Amino acid sequence: MINSRIKFRHLYTFIEVARQKSVVRAAEILNVSQPAVTKTIRELEEALGVAVFEREGRGIRITRYGEVFLRHAGAALTALRQGMDSVSQELFDSAPPVRIGALPTVSTRIMPRAMMLFLAEKTGSRVKIVTGDNAVLMEQLRVGDLDLVVGRLASPEKMAGLSFEHLYSEQVVFIVRPGHPLLDGRRSIFEGLADYPVLMPTRGSIIRPSVEQFLIANGVATLPVQVETISDAFGRVFVRSSEAVWIISAGVVAGDVADGTLATLPIDTSETRGPVGLTIRADSNPSAPLSILMQTIRQAAVEIMPGR
Repeated sequence: MINSRIKFRHLYTFIEVARQKSVVRAAEILNVSQPAVTKTIRELEEALGVAVFEREGRGIRITRYGEVFLRHAGAALTALRQGMDSVSQELFDSAPPVRIGALPTVSTRIMPRAMMLFLAEKTGSRVKIVTGDNAVLMEQLRVGDLDLVVGRLASPEKMAGLSFEHLYSEQVVFIVRPGHPLLDGRRSIFEGLADYPVLMPTRGSIIRPSVEQFLIANGVATLPVQVETISDAFGRVFVRSSEAVWIISAGVVAGDVADGTLATLPIDTSETRGPVGLTIRADSNPSAPLSILMQTIRQAAVEIMPGR
């Protein structure tokens, strides 16, 4: 029997605290007080009869009971959202919305063409596309805030309950402005990196481990001036106006390299290649508009990445 003491606010608050790993940040996002969040979590734990969070240093972490409940809480909210979307569809005679998370590597290369193909289908569905860190997008997918994530394959421990479809493989590249000193071939690029600011993917990004391994394998243990970012807008402007070196997925800057506004350092980065594709919840039943969008993404990948 469902415990009548568990309300929607308990599920929503629990999921947000689990996502943020912080009562304070969850309270800010939910626009409620910290004591209110703490009280709601305590009510949930009393109803369940187990602790869903425990202290870890100055922060908190989810318990094993919390992990189990999170899967079902996310599914419950997803079902509720789908029900609300269905009602909206009846009221406004519109197709269900499609919510997509796209990493920068596909936002600039694959998604524009995919959206052109999708809009030509005239499904009438509203489409929401968000970009961000891979870990954040995967968590939003897991709890039902997103229907699909398009990007690199996540680590095995992050793929529980999710399903991945491979589209193509992609590697990182070292990007500079045209005329950069490292392009003249007079010195080793890896030795020269220490003389310039280096834009690195953030520690939570999916490509960070492969970038670090690649640098270490080529004798680069430390970088004196390092800026971490996943902002492709910042990266473009900063690299074009400085001597910085930008380590980024090839797809993010493919257009810039093609039109000559950015240049690629001559480094063999083939060992950093990783799979890019579609990730959905394993238990999901894609709506017709989502299925159509997934097909247009596949078609766009074939057109833009013919070698795959």
